[in-house]
Amino acid sequence: MASTSGAGSGVAAGRIRSHTSALYSDSQSLILEIRKSVTMMKDIAVHLERDERTQMVKDLEDGVVQLLVASDECMHLSEAIQSIGDELEPGPEPTNFKKKFDEEIVKSKARSSSHTQNQSLLRKFREAVWHVHHEGQPMPGDEQEDIVMTSTQCNLLNVTCPLSGKPITELVEPVRSMDCKHIYDKKAIMQYMKSKSTRGQCPVAGCPKILKAQRVLCDPFLLIEIDEVRSMSKQNARPDAIEDFTALDEDEDEDD
Repeated sequence: MASTSGAGSGVAAGRIRSHTSALYSDSQSLILEIRKSVTMMKDIAVHLERDERTQMVKDLEDGVVQLLVASDECMHLSEAIQSIGDELEPGPEPTNFKKKFDEEIVKSKARSSSHTQNQSLLRKFREAVWHVHHEGQPMPGDEQEDIVMTSTQCNLLNVTCPLSGKPITELVEPVRSMDCKHIYDKKAIMQYMKSKSTRGQCPVAGCPKILKAQRVLCDPFLLIEIDEVRSMSKQNARPDAIEDFTALDEDEDEDD
């Protein structure tokens, strides 16, 4: 009887993982479509701004804000669903799924960087509209240095793989941890996680997260965000300007 019960629990766990995986995939597809919609709305707003249809541009901006809020909520829901599927082990007592779900959403929000990402997307929308009639000019309330830093920001935590040392823009199979959001070369990180000496801790210096193979993957946003990094690199007219200032600061420190 005990073995039958154990087998039943295993079947239930398998079904839960299967269903949560499908739900997670569907929600990620929805988030990706929202991201594409925001980009499309930005392009439309630029055309409307050229025609000086200010109110329609404002309406589009309001719509972008609402979509980003919806994307944020959808992201937390999808991560909560995925976590339940990965970690839940049915026991003899009934599982309080609502409580578990609420707990996972709280965890997702606590570790999320989506607010910063959404602010960056909204900023890009406003910059694109502003530059229609004010090319080369800082937006109201901004210093030129702030414009440079904001325009070159990306949503990625690391720009090189901590294991292979390759820039993420050159990775053939980039993957990202769902927990700490660091990016790696797939082959390198999978070999790393198999090593007993590392205990699966994220190889990025100072990151305490323990990696799990099923939570290190190429999510729908990753390839898009890497493409954005490539685009920003091409658009940056003076990529060495910040490096030169940094070098000057270091020289001054040495003189002191």
